[in-house]
Amino acid sequence: MERPEIRTELPGPKAKKWLEKDKLFISPSYPRSYPAVIERGQGVWVWDVDGNKYLDVNAGIAVCVTGHCHPEIVKVAQEQTAKLIHMSGTDFYYPYQVQLAEKLAEIVPGAQNKRAFLTNSGTESNEAAMKLVRYKTRRTYFMAFYGGFHGRTYGSMSLSASKYIHRKHFGPFVPHVIHAPFPNPYRPFAGAKEDELSDTIIDYIEHEIFHRLVAPEDVGAIFFEPIQGEGGYVVPPMDFFKKLKAMADKYEILLVADEVQSGMGRTGKMFAIEHFGIIPDIVTLAKGIASGFPLGATVAPRSLMDWPVGAHANTFGGNPVSCMAALKTIELLENGLIENAERVGNYLLNELKKIQERYEVVGDVRGIGLMIGVEFVEDPVTKKPASKLRDKVVYEAFKRGVLFLGAGDSVVRWSPPLIFTKENATVALEIFDEAIRAALG
Repeated sequence: MERPEIRTELPGPKAKKWLEKDKLFISPSYPRSYPAVIERGQGVWVWDVDGNKYLDVNAGIAVCVTGHCHPEIVKVAQEQTAKLIHMSGTDFYYPYQVQLAEKLAEIVPGAQNKRAFLTNSGTESNEAAMKLVRYKTRRTYFMAFYGGFHGRTYGSMSLSASKYIHRKHFGPFVPHVIHAPFPNPYRPFAGAKEDELSDTIIDYIEHEIFHRLVAPEDVGAIFFEPIQGEGGYVVPPMDFFKKLKAMADKYEILLVADEVQSGMGRTGKMFAIEHFGIIPDIVTLAKGIASGFPLGATVAPRSLMDWPVGAHANTFGGNPVSCMAALKTIELLENGLIENAERVGNYLLNELKKIQERYEVVGDVRGIGLMIGVEFVEDPVTKKPASKLRDKVVYEAFKRGVLFLGAGDSVVRWSPPLIFTKENATVALEIFDEAIRAALG
């Protein structure tokens, strides 16, 4: 069974030199969790500059869905770079853009009468959706959810309400954004029982927010992540989005599903919203769409995306190399990786629940497919987040050669490449257990 290999102290001597240069020349705003200076990757494995080998359980923040440097992705990218790297699809026509947009119209939930606006990132995809909503509805308000994360540019940052550090000293924000509680079964709003949680949230929106803060006819769209990502891998009750859609339809409010982290096969379906049985009006994408090449998309029916020439554009969105990587990524997802995410995700979820039974500090294990969160708490009754303990667990795992990232206040996220096997999962579970023991001292 293939395992991590740590050959030096961490960080190693070469890594230390790069860390010193990074300190001098790179913005200190990047939230690095540990000193891993990565030089190359293959599949689920990455190597640092000192030759230490790590098992990657975060896939570059849920980006490298086909693994690092998948040979078929590399091949199409190399072929495309020899043909055309850039000409700007905002002013010229590319076959590659049209091919990808046609494929997105096929796989995004709903009828195939859709158009795509191609971007470079998730935040740009959400910004495009905000502009499209305002243009089409002429309504000025947006609603989003506490715990949600939609990006770091001003519009998407205004929608986000995950951590105050994302917003501190950056105001004023885009006006007319209202936030509502998200239905977190582990931390239920107003102490509601799980089977009443969805109704409690909907009732709060209708009878408090729409009564005291904004008239529903002024709200253009509700933005949501089907499974909250940066906010802690929070899975809502299965009935929530059907009830949210019923309410939104009543007031002619659009629903925008932010699938930036949860989409592209991660949950065992192409898009996480498919688990919940509704069709959003707009879907935003990025991260895993092109296996690591910068790309995003905003996808909507033609009846919505019919704004005029010049209303919105960009220079690099829909780059030819990224488009070809995306088409190959989707092909690989459809040919087995989505099913693997479901199969290995179920195995991981079951095994992590066994770990939960052994440690009181593991308050909750939740997720769908290969999008799993493990929440650490100081006490199982009070559920006070154990942020420092979570950080120790992540660091202890790093020392043993497994790369995790945190999410929310005290969650370890499991978002490996979708090529992750049960053997890879078994190694990660064993080292995760060791890291918890070491962190507890």
